[in-house]
Amino acid sequence: MGERWMAYSVQRKILDEGAVDDMAEKSESKTQTLSEKFKKSMRCSVPRLKSFLLRSIPLLSWLPSYSIRENAIGDLVAGISVGIMHLPFGMAIALLASVPPIFGLYSCFYPVLLYCIFGTSKHISAGPYTVVGGMIGGIADRLVHNSDFMIWNNVTNSSIIDTKSRDAARVEVAVAVSFLSGVIQILLGLAQFGFLVTYLSEPLVQGYTTGNAFQIIVSQLKYVFGINPAGHTGPLALIYTFVDICYLIPHSNIGTLVVSVITFVCLFVAKELNVCLSKKIPVPIPMEVIILIIGTFVSWQVNLKGNYGVEVVGLIPSGIKPPVFPDVSLFGQVIGDAFALSVVGYSMVISLGRIFALKYGYQVDSNQELIALGLSNSIGGMFQCLSISCSMARSAIQELAGGKTQVAGALSAIVSLFIMLWIGALFKDLPKAVLAAIICFSLQGILKQFLDIPVLWRKSKIDAVIWVATFIFTLLLNSDIGLAASIGFSMLTVIIRTQLPKYSLLGQVPGTDVYRPLEQYKQVRQVQGILIFRSSATLYFANAELYQDALRKKSDIDVAKILSAKKKLKAQRKRIEKENAKKAKKNEVNMVSEHQEIAVIKVDVKHEPSYPQAIVLDLSPVNFLDTVGIKALQEIQRDYGKIGIEVVLAGCQTDVVDNLQTGGFFDDKMTKSCLFSTIHDAVLFCQSAKMENEETMETVF
Repeated sequence: MGERWMAYSVQRKILDEGAVDDMAEKSESKTQTLSEKFKKSMRCSVPRLKSFLLRSIPLLSWLPSYSIRENAIGDLVAGISVGIMHLPFGMAIALLASVPPIFGLYSCFYPVLLYCIFGTSKHISAGPYTVVGGMIGGIADRLVHNSDFMIWNNVTNSSIIDTKSRDAARVEVAVAVSFLSGVIQILLGLAQFGFLVTYLSEPLVQGYTTGNAFQIIVSQLKYVFGINPAGHTGPLALIYTFVDICYLIPHSNIGTLVVSVITFVCLFVAKELNVCLSKKIPVPIPMEVIILIIGTFVSWQVNLKGNYGVEVVGLIPSGIKPPVFPDVSLFGQVIGDAFALSVVGYSMVISLGRIFALKYGYQVDSNQELIALGLSNSIGGMFQCLSISCSMARSAIQELAGGKTQVAGALSAIVSLFIMLWIGALFKDLPKAVLAAIICFSLQGILKQFLDIPVLWRKSKIDAVIWVATFIFTLLLNSDIGLAASIGFSMLTVIIRTQLPKYSLLGQVPGTDVYRPLEQYKQVRQVQGILIFRSSATLYFANAELYQDALRKKSDIDVAKILSAKKKLKAQRKRIEKENAKKAKKNEVNMVSEHQEIAVIKVDVKHEPSYPQAIVLDLSPVNFLDTVGIKALQEIQRDYGKIGIEVVLAGCQTDVVDNLQTGGFFDDKMTKSCLFSTIHDAVLFCQSAKMENEETMETVF
């Protein structure tokens, strides 16, 4: 589309902020008190109640209008496909979370069903997620040590681990942290804190999930090689564990290693086949399920555990358990981990949910997503489920299979229930190496995020640094401490950016009312006698002093130095006047000549011609002002006014004007006449004031 040039001309008076308020009839904003807001929120009516129910339980809004003809077949196929995928991933993530496999299957039923009722995303596949499972496993391993469950075996005359008691203790920890993370999510959702996810930038989330992927892979290497490294917790635990694994690799179990290699090869081949056949088959080949079935059958027939020492899953109980409230005594130990878990789980859900919502044209409520996920995790925790999030792989399968609504998720939960009741127990001979290989292979998509670093570096070096720093923090520290350190570092970059903004002097594009930085445009010219100054950041306590220093450097006007010079000249003038007065008393006859001498020696300070007549501060990038920022503007006006330079403000947003009003910027001498809506109004005002001053001086002389 070609450029269109249209000339326009506007004839109006120069408008300051007060004149704009009068012309536009600015209304007085009435701030409601806390009690008034509370009374308004507690008012009840039938429409208000209906709106609340539809907003709180989205199922009530979309289910009555559900189209069986358009959606049923796609949702049915997608639900069955995803439900089958829950089997390998549920068991694998349970292994990752250091709990028996059945608890991973529980997590594929209760929380998923609850999310379908309360969630607003139609396409994401809620359920166990590798990063979340890895975080839970890290917490369980840190609080429940193998050394605390050593018992003496009279048969072998050696100490062995009481795995049953240890696993029970780890389940209590996993359930407690999952329940508490859900409670935190509900509280954040009720407090309308869904916007908090915006503080988790995409580079931060990518760096964090990539770091967690490495932790997960290292934690699964013991199952891949069939070794037993010493357990390490705390900072640098990943490094210590990896070093131990490297020492133990020569002692790997050959049978376990063969199972792992075969599993990796099968998964790789299946992936390539799915890529080649993506246009010919509606649903990808569920190789994970096929490998589970084949691996279990071969292990049972060959007796891999007895003949080759390959560790297997073991007994998987059938059925479901009644709800039990988590151990409250553990809450104090895991509250920090629970907060990290809640933030990470929610960030994945809302990020993926918004991607699908944008693609299919509907809205995802961030606060309702928090509540939905919180209910899924808290209620699920009472049924001994692990904390859930969403998986890109399962969501992609659900979308490709034709899933269009939350019904697909509900059907996948029903399939998971069927597996728990009748099928899960059949996989007791499944080698853990198969599950570990599935976990490691599923993380390849996350590991590919390394390729984003060069792209980020070209686009924004600060974002690239955040990615790398978050990755390092996550590798070297625990998940909770790593996340806290990463968020702190990200906030630090924001502070640094506000303290190191770009300061510019603006000039006028010839023949227009457009103003641009002088150093960036060749044809832009500085307005004679007027200096226009802009900062790219807002003005507040962290950079108010830097703002004043930058103005001094850009204008090349040292107000303190000038005032000091004026003070010295004034003192010198008084001293000379006193000396001349003494001489006049001594010699009254020569009074005339003395007066002439006074006129010659008398020193007067006039405005330096090189200095501008006025300074325009462009505040258009400023979105708020605190008391320190307001004080800085007052000091600028006062100090430059002392040397005869008028300072006016331009481009103030309405909120900034209100900040100035409430912050005491205006008084009897300082009114809104120094505020202008545009830079051009401010420039014209300063030029007209300059002309008036020149006319006044001509009249006087």
